[in-house]
Order: sequence, then structure tokens, then C-alpha cells
Amino acid sequence: RPSAWVHLLHQLPRADFQLRPVPSGFAPQEQEYQQALLLVAALAGLGLGLSLIFIAVYLIRFCCCRPPEPPGSKTPSPGGGCVTWSCIVALLAGCIGIGIGFYGNSETSDGVSQLSSALLHANHTLSAIDHLVLETVERLGEAVRTELTTLEEVLEPRTELVAAARGARRQAEVVAQQLQGLAFWQGVPLSPLQVAEDVSFVEEYRWLAYVLLLLLELLVCLFTLLGLAKQSKWLVIVMTVMSLLVLVLSWGSMGLEAATAVGLSDFCSNPDPYVLNLTQEETGLSSDILSYYFLCNQAVSNPFQQRLTLSQRALANIHSQLLGLEREAVPQFPSAQKPLLSLEETLNVTEGNFHQLVALLHCRGLHKDYGAALRGLCEDALEGLLFLLLFSLLSAGALATALCSLPRAWALFPPSNPSALCSGSRLSEPLLPAGLDPGSPLRSFPGCRRRPH
Repeated sequence: RPSAWVHLLHQLPRADFQLRPVPSGFAPQEQEYQQALLLVAALAGLGLGLSLIFIAVYLIRFCCCRPPEPPGSKTPSPGGGCVTWSCIVALLAGCIGIGIGFYGNSETSDGVSQLSSALLHANHTLSAIDHLVLETVERLGEAVRTELTTLEEVLEPRTELVAAARGARRQAEVVAQQLQGLAFWQGVPLSPLQVAEDVSFVEEYRWLAYVLLLLLELLVCLFTLLGLAKQSKWLVIVMTVMSLLVLVLSWGSMGLEAATAVGLSDFCSNPDPYVLNLTQEETGLSSDILSYYFLCNQAVSNPFQQRLTLSQRALANIHSQLLGLEREAVPQFPSAQKPLLSLEETLNVTEGNFHQLVALLHCRGLHKDYGAALRGLCEDALEGLLFLLLFSLLSAGALATALCSLPRAWALFPPSNPSALCSGSRLSEPLLPAGLDPGSPLRSFPGCRRRPH
């Protein structure tokens, strides 16, 4: 059953580049649907453009439209403390967003790992089916070529016993023929193992890219706070440039996350038809087999039931014929006991393999893997994407606020050149003690001398 987030995102309207409505059904091969997802990602680009315009207008207004300070003014510009604290609060909010981003990145990775594990388990089941079928068919073929041939030669004087041995041969050939049709995945070009490896490869680089982005933003926030605490202009200026870079990356990641979340919600709202059609195109298997494993309900019958029934009957016939031969032939032909014992051992192994095949071919196992893969994608991975989307939103807002506040904050920093404190200029006057006359000798500053007029 789709989650509330899947239902909510699936109900969002979609449109192509001509702003025509697009159905919300998952159809990545259609151009209109691709345009709809690109338009969702483009909204983040629009947000980036608007935020950059706002920051540029704000900074231009700050730099070019400031009223001149009156001569001899010793008070700092009004609102300076508010500007600094607003920048600090924005950076702290960005740090909270980074924590959310780490959690979202971990949740997304867990969901994809669950998908990969389900694919690997399904590949193990399919490989076990192929292996059991191959082993059983080879064992039966070996028994037909050796033990049954030897038995027919030993029983040649008794025509009715030879006929019973030949009947067992025919039944063994029937079993082998029916079992060969049970290895339905043999020769299929689509390998769940390869898909799992590809998914894990992509996820590894996605996870690493987000970790680097989160660490980069964390360093920017921490060094910016350090620059404000130390009142270091060069550090704040460098971090301002870095904040602009991280702002662009945050909006870009927001676009990717939004488009992926919308597309994933469309897929998760009704995944069965798309998965059935895609798997049928890639594998060429019949829809009966795929429907049985992907749906696994009472409405879909087991497509291998007839083969399993015929194989079970043939094994039962072989068993009864061997028992009859053991009763009738061994007292008259003692040399027939050894091939009969070997045939009974082969029959016991074949019956054991047959029961394992019945269990593996039931839809429960593969359908459980299919459900686990869907839960990984539609619950953990989608939830992680939403947390990453929240991180990008908080990051963009915090960095935009910081970029507007940092230039005003560093303008309030005291000059770092000691000669500015000794020059007696009006830039240094606000830094003098309140009771000191600007015209008097600067005796309180070591290393400063009164310049002769």
C-alpha cells in the first residue's frame, strides 16, 4: 500500500514545456513525462536565479545607497548587532540542516541497500533453481545411460522384466524433459546480480557526493562563524565566496531531489504494471510466469503446475517399477541388485531435489524479494530523499541570509592595521576611549608617537 508521502507527491500536478497537463502515471520513456520531471527540476533553477537576484540587489543597495556617516561620528551604524546575530542564527540553522542531510543521506542509502539485497537474494533463488534442474537432469541421464542399460542387459532373458526396465527408462526421460522446462530463467539476458551491482555502484558515488557536499557546507558554516568571532575580514570574504558556491550546489541538488522524489512517487503508486512490462521486454518471458511471481495471489495460477504434476507422477511410477523389479528380478538375477540399489539412490536424490524445486518455484520467495525491493525504494529511499530536500531548502535559505549579512558584518570589523590606530584619522576616532581627547597625545598606545606638525 502506498504511503502518505507517495500519495501526496503523486497528486501534484504535472506539465510539459508547453504547460500542458501530463498524467501522473509513471512513464519515463515518454517525452512529455520527461519534460514534466525536467520542469520540476527547473523550479529549483528558478529559485536559484531569484535568490541570486535578491542577493545582488541587496548588496548593491548596501554598497551604493548607504547614507554618508557624519564627520566625527563615534557610534557604530544602527542595527549592526542585529545583522551579526542574524548571520549567526542563519549559519546555525544551516548546521541543523546539515544534520538533517546526513540522516536523509543515510536513509536513502539504506533503501537502496535493501533494494540491492533483495535483487541478490532473488538472483540466489533463480541460480538455485537452475542448479537443481541441471544437477537432477544430469543425474537422471547418467542413470539412464549406465544403471538402466546394465539392468536391461542383465534381465534380457525375461522379456517382461526388460519391459519394466524400459518403462522406468521412459519415465526417467519424461522427468528430465519436464524438469528442463522449470529452469525458466536460464538463458535470460537480464541478470539480477548485474542490476544489483549497477545499483550499488551508482549509490556509492551518490552517497559519497552528498557526504562531500554536507562536509563542505559544514566547513563553510564553521569557518564563517570563526571569522565572525575572530573578526577576520579575509576569512569572512573567502567564506562568502564559498557560501555562494555552496548555495548554487544546494539549489542544484534540490532540483535533482525534487524530480527524483516526484518520479519515484509516481512509480510507487502503482509499480506492478511498469515492472511487469519492463521485465517482459528485457527477458522475453511469458506474462503468465511474471504475473505469478510479481502478483502472487489466488487469481494467478502456477504456470509450472502441470510440469510439476507430470514429474511427480513419473517419479512415483519409477519408484513402483523399481520395487517390482526388486521383488521379481533379484531372486532370479542376483547381479541386478547392484544397479537397482544405485537407481534407488538416484531416485531418492531426485525426489529430494524435486521437493526443493517445488519450494523454490513457489511465488512466495521471489514475491517476498520483490516486496522488500519496493519497500526499500518507496519507504526508506523516498523518505531519505524528502529529508535531503529539506536539507537543501534549509541550506539555501541559510546561505542566502548569510550572503546578505556577511558584507554588513565585516564592515563593522575594526581595522586590522595598527598604524590606523596611531594616525589620529577620523576612522580611528570611534575606537578611542570615551574620555580621551582626539587631539591629545596618544600615550595609552605603546609604540605610538606624536607626529610633529
